[in-house]
Amino acid sequence: MTQLLVPCVLAGTALYGTLRRVDVYGALVQGAGQGLETLTRIAPALICLLTAVSMVRASGLLQALASWLSPVLGRLGLPPELLPLMLVRPISGSAALGVGADLINTYGPDSDLGRMAAVMLGSTETTFYTIAVYFSAAGITRTRYALPAALCADAAGFLASAWAVGVVFG
Repeated sequence: MTQLLVPCVLAGTALYGTLRRVDVYGALVQGAGQGLETLTRIAPALICLLTAVSMVRASGLLQALASWLSPVLGRLGLPPELLPLMLVRPISGSAALGVGADLINTYGPDSDLGRMAAVMLGSTETTFYTIAVYFSAAGITRTRYALPAALCADAAGFLASAWAVGVVFG
């Protein structure tokens, strides 16, 4: 039943537009053209961001930061093994999924660490990616308080994830 949801919505939208005497094909082509224009505006920011993430992971900087910040995490009740995930998550969703999958494969999906990683992936955002893409698409050059507020929200999500797993599974 759910397999038919998307085709039915598309067919229903086309039928509705046709009944209202809208040039459905023309509107589709115009929307696709606007989408390509948006892509050309955000592609440079996206390419730079993905390149930077790859360079940080390949250089070993991520592991160095993890070893340097692990004492602070211990005091906050966060396992130091989660630090690479917390450092990568605000930058890249695909890199964070890779780190999360490694954590789950290493420690197991039913371990506290695996659960914390899964909850962190679901409750935080790829902040830098989101700001780069959406602000670039909207033509916003000054992010003002958006970045600090979003990073605070990510930190709250990381702490709340560890706390929630401890409460529910502890």
